[in-house]
Amino acid sequence: MQQVNIHHAKTYLSALVEKAAKGEAFVIAKAGKPMVSVIPYVPPGKQVQRVGFLKGQITIPDDFDRMGDDSIANLFGGTP
Repeated sequence: MQQVNIHHAKTYLSALVEKAAKGEAFVIAKAGKPMVSVIPYVPPGKQVQRVGFLKGQITIPDDFDRMGDDSIANLFGGTP
C-alpha cells in the first residue's frame, strides 16, 4: 500500500482520491508514522461478495480426501 506524507497528500489530494476510488488504497503519514488509511467507499448493500468468489474457476478432484494416502501410510510404516 502506498504511503504519502501529509504535505504530499494535501498537494495531490484530488489525484490520490481518484486512485483510491479505483481501488488503490493509500496511507497518510506524519513524519513517517502512518496516521490514517484511505480506502474506496462502498455504499451499504454494495458490499463485495467474498464467499464463492472463485466459483467455476477451480476444480477439486473427486479423490481429494484420499490424495497421498499411500505416501502417508509409508511414512508411518504401514499400508493403507
